[in-house]
Amino acid sequence: MLAPLFAFAITSGARAVTGARSLWLGCAPLPRQRIYYANHSSHGDFVLLWASLPPPLRARTRPVAGADYWLKGGLRRYLINRVFNGVLIDRERREAEGNPLQPLLDALALGDSLILFPEGTRNQEEGLLPFKSGLYHLARACPEVELIPVWIDNLNRVMPKGRLLPLPLLCSLSFGAPLAPADDQSKEQFLTTAREALLALMPETH
Repeated sequence: MLAPLFAFAITSGARAVTGARSLWLGCAPLPRQRIYYANHSSHGDFVLLWASLPPPLRARTRPVAGADYWLKGGLRRYLINRVFNGVLIDRERREAEGNPLQPLLDALALGDSLILFPEGTRNQEEGLLPFKSGLYHLARACPEVELIPVWIDNLNRVMPKGRLLPLPLLCSLSFGAPLAPADDQSKEQFLTTAREALLALMPETH
């Protein structure tokens, strides 16, 4: 019973604090299975992206998050499991056995969409860090799933590191056209293409 109330409070609060605008530049908010991949500069990135989706899409879209952070403490565990329905991954990988992407593949097999940050860690600088290979392997394993680049602008300025209260700046989320990787692309070529598609959505003011 509490999870829908938490979800409503979080989505309403995220949009109110950031004044977030969703700019569907290259695609429409249609009920299709997708991987939304975005730049990563703040702990609030996936919350804002998730909150910016229309409710029908949000209900079937699951953020990918690090288990080492979200399983610390009862409140975090409740939020990621019951409110966000997140897909947790082991970023530390103490055991080499098994496929680290299996939880993501399982979620896609159920028909869910994902929110993914291919840089793998927060980037406090302009531009993008090199992409990890996970996006490539997911695209190869699930070619029917649309890959949608999303540029999140200004969130790191709204709540900079070390600040307790947000600054009154507006955020925007620019949704690009679905990425269409060629069958003969190498991993390096695919990741370069995916990275360039995301960078192309960066506002010119940067």
